[in-house]
Amino acid sequence: MTLDVRELIRRLRAGQTNRAIAREMGVARKTAAKYRSVAAAEGLLTGALPDASSLDRLLEGRMAESALPRQPWKAAPYRSVIEDLRGQGVEIKALHARLREDHGFEGSYSALRRYVVHLEQTAPRGYVRLETPAGQEAQVDFGSAGKMADPETGEVKKAWVFVMTLSFSRHQYAEVVFDQKVETWLRCHRHAFEYLGGVPSRIVVDNLKAAIVKAALHDPVVQRSYRQLAEHYGFLISPCRPRTPEHKGKVESGVHYVKRNFLAGRGVMSLTECNTKLLRWIEETAGRRCHGTTKQQPLPLFRRLEQSRLQPLPSSPYDLGVWKRVKVHPDCHVVIDGAYYSAPHRLIGRQVWARTNGRDVHLFHEYERIASHRWGRAGVRRTIADHYPPDKQAYLMSTPSWCRRRSAEIGPSCRELIDRLLSERPLDRLRAAQAVLRLADRHAPARLEAACRRALFFGETSHRTLKRILDDGLDHEPLPAGGEPVVSETTFAFARPGSELFPTTEGVDHGH
Repeated sequence: MTLDVRELIRRLRAGQTNRAIAREMGVARKTAAKYRSVAAAEGLLTGALPDASSLDRLLEGRMAESALPRQPWKAAPYRSVIEDLRGQGVEIKALHARLREDHGFEGSYSALRRYVVHLEQTAPRGYVRLETPAGQEAQVDFGSAGKMADPETGEVKKAWVFVMTLSFSRHQYAEVVFDQKVETWLRCHRHAFEYLGGVPSRIVVDNLKAAIVKAALHDPVVQRSYRQLAEHYGFLISPCRPRTPEHKGKVESGVHYVKRNFLAGRGVMSLTECNTKLLRWIEETAGRRCHGTTKQQPLPLFRRLEQSRLQPLPSSPYDLGVWKRVKVHPDCHVVIDGAYYSAPHRLIGRQVWARTNGRDVHLFHEYERIASHRWGRAGVRRTIADHYPPDKQAYLMSTPSWCRRRSAEIGPSCRELIDRLLSERPLDRLRAAQAVLRLADRHAPARLEAACRRALFFGETSHRTLKRILDDGLDHEPLPAGGEPVVSETTFAFARPGSELFPTTEGVDHGH
C-alpha cells in the first residue's frame, strides 16, 4: 500500500465528497466510494488515525487494483496520424479501421472515440466564478524574483519568490528564496502559516514552470515530504486540473502583483533586506489596496472575517524533515548529501526511505525504522557495528587489546608472537595480528599454538610463515633437539649508529 491510501482516508475524514476526492487525487469515484465503505466498516472515519504501518496491515490488498494510476490513452502514440486524417474529414469509424489496417492499432472503437473527443475539445467554455468561504483555501505559487545578493557571501544569485494567497480575503504571504529545494518549499509553508496565525483547510498547487511544485504533484519523494507537512498542519493538498489556469488565478495574480509592484525597478538587494521590506510592503501597501475583485482591502478583511476561521496552529512547529529514496550499498551504508550512514546488511541492494532534518537521519523500510544516526557533513561516515554481518563485526572488534586477549586463550606461544607483532607501531601491525588470529578459524587452536611455537623458535613472526607451517603440517613436527631459540633483536626505525653519537678525534682538523 502506498501513502496515497492514508491521504485518501484523511480526505474522507475531512468530509470531502467522492467526486472531490476523485478529482483531486486522480482516482475513480467508485474507488473513493469503495474506500469510504471499507473505512466506515473498519471504524477509520472517527477516532485516532492509525499509524502508517497499522493502516497498511489493516487495508492490505483491499484496494490494490483500483488504486493503480490511470493508464495512458492507447491511441496516444498515433496522435499525429489521427489529427492528419481528422483534418481530412475522416470519420471516427473509418479512422479506427485505417489505424487497425495500416498501423496495427489494437484499441477498441469506443476507446479511440473517447480519445478523439478528448483531442477536439477546443470550443470556448464558460465557467462560474466560485467564491471560497473564509478560511477554506489558499493558493501557493513560485515566481522568478530576478537577482539577489547572498547576505553571507555577497554573491549575486538568481532568486525566487514564494507566494501564498488566501482565496477569500486575498491577503498574502510572500518570501524570496535562493532555491526550490524541498526543505525551502516546506519552510516557506511553515513561515506562511506562522505569519497568518492559522492554517487554511486546503492548499491549491499547480505551476509546472516551478520545479518544486511540479515535483510536489508528480514525484513520490517530494510528495511524501509535502504530505507529511500537510498531515502535521491538517490541510488537504488540492492540485489544479490540467489546463485550468482559472482555478488558481488568485495566486497567479498575486505573484504578478509582487513582481510588478514590489520587485520591479528595485535593483539588486540583499536577500535579508528584501524580505524585511517585502513583509512591510504586504502590511502597508498590498494589504491596504482596494482589491480589483473583492473591492475591499485584503488585510482588514482578513483580520475581520477570515483569521478566526483558519485552523489553529499545532502545538509545535513542523520539524522540517525531508524524505529521500536511497539504496543500501554493499558496504552496508547509504549515501545522503555526500555523507554515509549504515543500514542492516540484510537490506543490501534494496531501496529504503531516509528522513533528514539537519540534525538527525532516520532510515525506514516498509514503515519500520531500521536505523537512526546523527547528521553528518559530506564525507562523514556514521556506522553502527551491528549493521554488519557477524563475521565483519568480529573483524571490527579486533582491537590490539582484543588480539592480546584472544591470543592468550589460544596459548602462551601465540600470546608471545602477538605481543611481538604489536610491540612496535601497533596500529600498523594490527592487520598482521588479526590475520594470524584468523588462522584459528581454519585450523584448530592447538595447531595454531604449535605453529606459533615453531615460528618463534626460528625467529619468524609473519603471517605468511605461520600459514606455510600450517599448510605443510610442520606444526606436527618436533622442534630440532638441542637447538636454541632464535631471539630477534628489535630494530628501531631511523636509529643512528653509535659512532655518530661518540665520534673519535682521529683525522679531525681542530683549526690549529
